[in-house]
Amino acid sequence: MSDLRIKHIDESEIDTVLAEDIEFEGDMVFEKPVLIKGSFQGTIRATGDLFINRDAAVNATIEAMIVSVQGAVSGDVHARSRLELFSTSSLSGSIRTPELIMQSGCMFNGTCRMGPSSEDAKHE
Repeated sequence: MSDLRIKHIDESEIDTVLAEDIEFEGDMVFEKPVLIKGSFQGTIRATGDLFINRDAAVNATIEAMIVSVQGAVSGDVHARSRLELFSTSSLSGSIRTPELIMQSGCMFNGTCRMGPSSEDAKHE
């Protein structure tokens, strides 16, 4: 039943796409949805949604509204609304989110804290 809640990524609906041949290192800050198809290393702070494609490799501290992972992520993730781990995903690190959806077959190694953070509660 939970698989129905994971929306597959439609690239045409994404404003910014880091293509397969892109290797980015640094800090990324954005408001509108972003799709990573290549590799990224650094920090991501977003008020929008982050989508990580099946062949992407991300080594970063991530904060975004919805984080949807089909590829590999190493680092801490704070999804303020929801974290989606597809069957092809692997995530190593601490996660914090009010809602977690995991498809059978995904790999997660780390710690998980669910519920709003004290920062999120202040903004409500």
